[in-house]
Amino acid sequence: MSVLNASNVIKIYKGMGKSNSTKALNGISLTIENGEFVAIMGPSGSGKTTLLNILSGIDKLTSGDIEISGQSINVMTKYELALFRRQHLGFVFQEFNLLDSLTLKENVMLPMILDSKEPEDIQRKTNEVMSMFNIADIMGKYPYTVSGGQQQRAAISRAIINNPDMIFADEPTGNLDSKSSKNVMNCFEKLNIIDKNTILIVTHDSFAASFCNRVIFIKDGLINMEIRKEGTRKDFFDNILGCLAVIGGDKDDL
Repeated sequence: MSVLNASNVIKIYKGMGKSNSTKALNGISLTIENGEFVAIMGPSGSGKTTLLNILSGIDKLTSGDIEISGQSINVMTKYELALFRRQHLGFVFQEFNLLDSLTLKENVMLPMILDSKEPEDIQRKTNEVMSMFNIADIMGKYPYTVSGGQQQRAAISRAIINNPDMIFADEPTGNLDSKSSKNVMNCFEKLNIIDKNTILIVTHDSFAASFCNRVIFIKDGLINMEIRKEGTRKDFFDNILGCLAVIGGDKDDL
């Protein structure tokens, strides 16, 4: 069963005149099935972050259609879309986007508070997810007092607190060292394998992408190719590097 269906998605950024318009996405169609763990990769300027923003409803498409859990998000009003994102989607960003004035625990429980959930349920679920990611012992600390990896694990905890239909992550390891990156990707892998969460990440990091089950490569606003995991994660990592070389990935990608 598919969670996300995108059909002929086009995004044009308009400049001062017709000649200054930029077509960031040029008719992308894709389907993501329930329980998939998918990465989007491509060279700088390929449109990968634009695609994530469009698919998740953060940005509006120019034409096409996007359905998540059977609902067409591009026909929703701004209010309906904001409510849909909060109740059905989870988000993880490169910059963590935690509120420094709140403790890690308060950051994690915020979506449930906004949805007026029962206090007992909020406490139980928050303790459960923070324990899952080994940050229960620092739940009373503020974001600026802990490491980047711990902040990102708190951000992932916040993203799943409302049991979203799908999790979107934009460069989730972009600000982390290699050890923290591995810990964060292990968290995503655990969510996918144990809890069957559907996850879509955008990344330039081949190591991070190797944790996924499928990698979609885009170039010039179009899907160029895609591969599925076969063999070991090391085999998949090598395959990803080879594909990036073929489509002309960034130096950092290689």
